[in-house]
Amino acid sequence: MAKKYNIFISHSWQNSDALRSLRRLLNDRGYFNVEFEEVSKDEPIDSKNASYIKNRLAEKIGNSNIVLGLAGMYASHSDWMEWELDKALDLNIPIVGVIPRGQERISTTVSSRSKVDVGWYTESIVAAIRDFAK
Repeated sequence: MAKKYNIFISHSWQNSDALRSLRRLLNDRGYFNVEFEEVSKDEPIDSKNASYIKNRLAEKIGNSNIVLGLAGMYASHSDWMEWELDKALDLNIPIVGVIPRGQERISTTVSSRSKVDVGWYTESIVAAIRDFAK
């Protein structure tokens, strides 16, 4: 049986379309089993308590084999993405930056923390996950 990868995708809620596209891209890849750990706009943590939210996110990041950081420029303006990526580093969870289609510049919030940054190509993303996942 193929290995199952638990993946946390760090993303900005203003770019939820990219999250859905990346999930679909990985789910549609044959012989690649994934389960997603992140919190989305469609399935938020039902709390306004930042400490509680951070505890839940830390648990989800800690349950992951790898964190994918959507590396669009919007990431540079997201305190939550920065916190998630720093938490992944604290927990020794490897980070791979995924560069959204058409992006020429990427966020240093992601690239300064990632093992590698890959383009928006299924095989590049899957190869990076297989190379770096715990």
